[in-house]
Amino acid sequence: VQLQASGGGLVQAWESLRLSCAASGTIFSIDSMAWYRQAPGSQRDLVASIASGGSTNYAESVKGRFTISRDNAKNTVYLQMNSLKPEDTAVYYCNAVITLSRFSPRAHYWGQGTLVTVSS
Repeated sequence: VQLQASGGGLVQAWESLRLSCAASGTIFSIDSMAWYRQAPGSQRDLVASIASGGSTNYAESVKGRFTISRDNAKNTVYLQMNSLKPEDTAVYYCNAVITLSRFSPRAHYWGQGTLVTVSS
């Protein structure tokens, strides 16, 4: 199973970006999907998560600016980021809890990370 993230880049403050992350391979089911971020010298923190049924959870710092969504038919999770701030600068990682077969336990899988840089 691979998670391929895309959509990062360099933007100015108050601009928008949309991140995508697609899971591929032999997948039985995907439970929660999420985006984390890690700024230089900092730990990796949860940005937003979305359950298989669609319920969402956001870090306080991004509430009202970021929106997480998913397309279950495409095994893809998105992060729409609006009103970006310089403090949003980080490497963004996608995460998914995946079951490979009906006989396998669930496991966390990570994408490779995509860099978001917001200039002031």
